[in-house]
Amino acid sequence: MKGNKTTDDMLEKKHDQVQEENRKKASLFKDRKRTNLLRSVEQRAISYLVTKIPNFITPNILTGIGFLGGVMVLGGFVLASYLDRSYLLLGVLGLFVNWFGDSLDGRIAYYRNIPRKWYGFSLDIIMDWINTVIMGLGFIIYLGEGYELLSYFFVALYGWAMIITQLRYKITDNYTIDAGTVGPTEIRGIISLIFILEVLYAGAVNVFSALVVVILFIVNLVDTKKLLRLGDTRDIAERAVKSTSPNVKEK
Repeated sequence: MKGNKTTDDMLEKKHDQVQEENRKKASLFKDRKRTNLLRSVEQRAISYLVTKIPNFITPNILTGIGFLGGVMVLGGFVLASYLDRSYLLLGVLGLFVNWFGDSLDGRIAYYRNIPRKWYGFSLDIIMDWINTVIMGLGFIIYLGEGYELLSYFFVALYGWAMIITQLRYKITDNYTIDAGTVGPTEIRGIISLIFILEVLYAGAVNVFSALVVVILFIVNLVDTKKLLRLGDTRDIAERAVKSTSPNVKEK
């Protein structure tokens, strides 16, 4: 009887551990809505990785790792400019490192039940912008004379997309970092593909970078139109509330 009780206790404890693990994983993505093409694969990968990261690696350390990835991309551009273009493959590795740190810093905080919503939100936006500027600088160094505007437009358009994200959050109170089916992960994948093509075919980066800039411009235009519609819808809703409740102040 005692042996059966011990076995039952062990099974119950195991069940509780599984339930707790499932609860923690379910909380990983509750703070944002994802619509990107690779979201299922990405979320499965993140759900697995958060369980393997040692406790001494904090969310801030992961943010630092993401920044290191951006520096690696810049380093790849510099080395490719002055030594050999095959060093662009360092940029591919850097983009993966950037994804690892940037994707896991906030998720590990939720998994460990230590989220700091507004601190994390603010730090995430700041580091995304810093990494974008760093990578843009790398493009300027590598593309050289005559193509610097591509780098400028890339940074400017990415900044535009970030502003749209913040305004959408303000209007809807729903945080999403994707523009339809394209998100930061897809952008990293596209840039990695461009790097690989440039290593194989010199000059490919000029053509495909121009294409990415055009696509980002079109996506931003579409998202801006959608954003203005959301703002108009909220204005109408708030005016309706104010007309029925005169004491309600507009935000």
